[in-house]
Amino acid sequence: MKKKYFILLMAALLMYFSGNAQSLSSEKIIKNFRLKAIDNKYFSTKADKLAKGYIVFFTCNKCPMAKLYSERMNQMFLKYKPKNVRLLAINAMDTVAYQEESFSLMQKKAKKEKFIFPYLQDKSQKIAKQFGATHTPQSYVLWKDFFGQWVVKYEGAIDDNALEPENANRFLENAVNELLNNQKVSISFTKSTGCRIFYRGEIAKMD
Repeated sequence: MKKKYFILLMAALLMYFSGNAQSLSSEKIIKNFRLKAIDNKYFSTKADKLAKGYIVFFTCNKCPMAKLYSERMNQMFLKYKPKNVRLLAINAMDTVAYQEESFSLMQKKAKKEKFIFPYLQDKSQKIAKQFGATHTPQSYVLWKDFFGQWVVKYEGAIDDNALEPENANRFLENAVNELLNNQKVSISFTKSTGCRIFYRGEIAKMD
């Protein structure tokens, strides 16, 4: 009898993990990354053992659309920090093609717009490529899975109203709230608009 229950238990576990593996295969896994922040220190996702998730916000110095979200991102940073969900901004613009995206100007921007969240430079553009980032502003929600991997649970726009935040559908925040409540993300993808991220070697101008 015990052997029978053991076999049934093992079969149930196999079904559970095979089901998860199937769903995980359709979700993007982001490897741990380490980038230089504007305070000249390095930020590492691997170093923060308490983080449940990350809100990753691709932005830059120049993009007019991205500038509209600075205060909203400050508010979001404060809202989710106590819940062990970290917010960080990444600038992956090509500094060779766009001198206005230099590290020193990142520091000036952060000071002027009073960033309270980490502003990181992806100078090699490797991290942006791993995410598949195409625009600024563009946001992602990473969530730690059963195996300790960072899974993309949301990708796209922060909300649908850059000019009137009080009237916006808050796609990004809704996704984080659902995950914190152990719910499936109801809207996991939206289209982001703004300034295009050109990867090194592309000959073009920002939108």
